[in-house]
Amino acid sequence: MSLKSIYSNISYVCLLAAALLVAGPARGFELQPYVDDAVPNLVRYINVDTINPPGNESRGVVFLGGLLSDAGIAYESAESAPGRGNLWAKLPGVPDSNGRKLPGLVLLHHIDVVPANSAHWQVDPLSGDILNGYIYGRGAIDTKGLGMVQLQAFLALAASGQSLNRDVWYVATADEEAGGLFGAGWLVENRPEIFADVGYLLNEGGSGRRYKQGVAVMVEVTQKVPLWLRLRSTGRPGHGSAPQVATSVTRLVRGLERIRETNFPVNVVPPVAAMFEGIAPYQGESLRSQYASIAQAAKDPEFMLSLRLKNPGAHALLRNTCSITRLQGSSKINVVPAEASAELDCRLLPDQNPEEFFEQLRQIINDDAISIEKIMGFTPASSRTDTPLFKAIEKVVEARHDARVVPTVAGGFTDSHFFRDMGITSYGYSPFVFGGSEATGIHGNDERISINNVEQGVATFFQLLQDFAVRPQ
Repeated sequence: MSLKSIYSNISYVCLLAAALLVAGPARGFELQPYVDDAVPNLVRYINVDTINPPGNESRGVVFLGGLLSDAGIAYESAESAPGRGNLWAKLPGVPDSNGRKLPGLVLLHHIDVVPANSAHWQVDPLSGDILNGYIYGRGAIDTKGLGMVQLQAFLALAASGQSLNRDVWYVATADEEAGGLFGAGWLVENRPEIFADVGYLLNEGGSGRRYKQGVAVMVEVTQKVPLWLRLRSTGRPGHGSAPQVATSVTRLVRGLERIRETNFPVNVVPPVAAMFEGIAPYQGESLRSQYASIAQAAKDPEFMLSLRLKNPGAHALLRNTCSITRLQGSSKINVVPAEASAELDCRLLPDQNPEEFFEQLRQIINDDAISIEKIMGFTPASSRTDTPLFKAIEKVVEARHDARVVPTVAGGFTDSHFFRDMGITSYGYSPFVFGGSEATGIHGNDERISINNVEQGVATFFQLLQDFAVRPQ
């Protein structure tokens, strides 16, 4: 065993010991069985086909419900549409001497996963095969891995017999990968009683990163706002053998090229500036000072080009963006269509007005024959960091990783916005630490998570639940 492995195991044992000592679990309780079950249960969860579309998340509900039932924990479930299942379970808090409980906590993950092309994977994407210490499979990270770690910690908390100062909910939803309208959005509208006394929520969106200089743990507090658009261009139909001066297709191509060539203005919003400043100490010498003063560095076109080439995700946090993702024209090669369309994935910074951006795009396209239709859009929302939950995360991160927490802005979106709109403080946090290219398989090929991350993740999450939700003895 390497020296690194020895230190890792010592750290893990210490974390388990700390988790068992704080606030006094019931006599005879052991955390280790819940840690041991995490990997095999995750493999089985990956085996459940919940690829969206079509979703079939009810299959996942049956699997998760079975684990809850085996532990003697009641749960409820509902379908928003045939096959689109959602599940929730609660560990009730105990009122204090004044009959009050603290605001509840939700542990949220989504059951659905994105499609995977098996031709480009080392293993079957739904196999959950274990290779070289990693569990491979679609959803291993996004988010069946997180959901399983949450569940094992939730089951352990129930088994520990400790008195809770607040309700703790385990919620698994459908459809996040397509916007959440059949999942989190549906629950908010149709089962509001779940969230009536909830004040906090933990979801995907943040995790630890291992740099040469140490570990930094990202906790997502806000997101860029998705604005998905469809452009429709019209023109005179005809035969492909008789090219016209302008058609629906050529008009659309011209409009899309104008969008492609547009660099939206640099806009360094305060949460993004704080994020760059927070991760600056972990960068190489050439980037450290630029990250620490990103508002100034972003004025340099050469820096922005270099950042876009090397780290497009970081670059995208400094301005609004639009990606051209789908095109549709004629159904036959020799027919000029009367209509052509394209879809854009635009992401706006949290301080932007979607209607103003919508109008800006009209001016860029500058063609009355092209209409713009909104497919989906959310409201911007942020969560404060001066909360007891954020302090609890900082405490466990320091104990586990000797690391600092960096509030971050996500370039993508999660279901957290549904709950932030309700006034629920929501953080993107998972207890994993990724190094190098470990997280690159999300939505890509060979998605994987290490056994070490899963097992230590259960202990870390259990410690967090104890610190935040267990009533002091």
